[in-house]
Amino acid sequence: MLKKLFIFLFLILLAIYLVVAITIFNDKPENQACEGVELVINDSIDYGFITQREILRLLNTKKISPIGKDLKDINIRQLEDELRAHPLIGNAECYQTSSNRIGIEVTQRLPILRVMASNGENYYIDNQGHIMPIPNSAANVAIVTGNVDKTFATKDLYEFGLFLQKHPLWQAQIQQINITPDKEIELVPHVGDHIIFLGKPGNYENKFDRLKTFYKKGLNEIGWNKYSRISLEFNNKIFCTKKEK
Repeated sequence: MLKKLFIFLFLILLAIYLVVAITIFNDKPENQACEGVELVINDSIDYGFITQREILRLLNTKKISPIGKDLKDINIRQLEDELRAHPLIGNAECYQTSSNRIGIEVTQRLPILRVMASNGENYYIDNQGHIMPIPNSAANVAIVTGNVDKTFATKDLYEFGLFLQKHPLWQAQIQQINITPDKEIELVPHVGDHIIFLGKPGNYENKFDRLKTFYKKGLNEIGWNKYSRISLEFNNKIFCTKKEK
């Protein structure tokens, strides 16, 4: 009998303990202040276009820094919108952490080509096909020169930039892209003292497959500096211009 009574009292005390513990755990103060920011910048090793200091300065300048504010009063959507409006930021995600901080994850815009047009314009094209301003640090991408307007850049050049991005061999080989007055594409390679003429934009897979075959079966045997110009303009044909002696 005493044993059953002891067990009964123990269960009652355990239940009371659990109720009190849960109540204390869930009884958080109504006004909890943000204790700081946990900031992550994706691709910061490869691209240092924006720093943590610049992001914190932006939040302070816009007077939307969450530090010290009541967590319930922090507008997460406003934080994300302001960060996404920055010309070097592609995306931003904000959230509240379990340690009373605001987490901020920023993805930088990634350039695929740099345009230095004959009209004086100087900008990047990012991997979404948008114009991107020149940041303080340079990106290792091909440079586009010549007769380039922004419409041509964000459509035709963007498509070519995506092709290069998907083909690391050609991305590494192409140093400069020049656009003629007729909107035709000339390429200056890193290896080989010649110009690669693509003609009008498009059909890149076919053109570069032919160029790869010509590199392997032609230039590897006769030398990389024999021709001054290699034309891939016409389907299934390659026209070469010998260098003048």
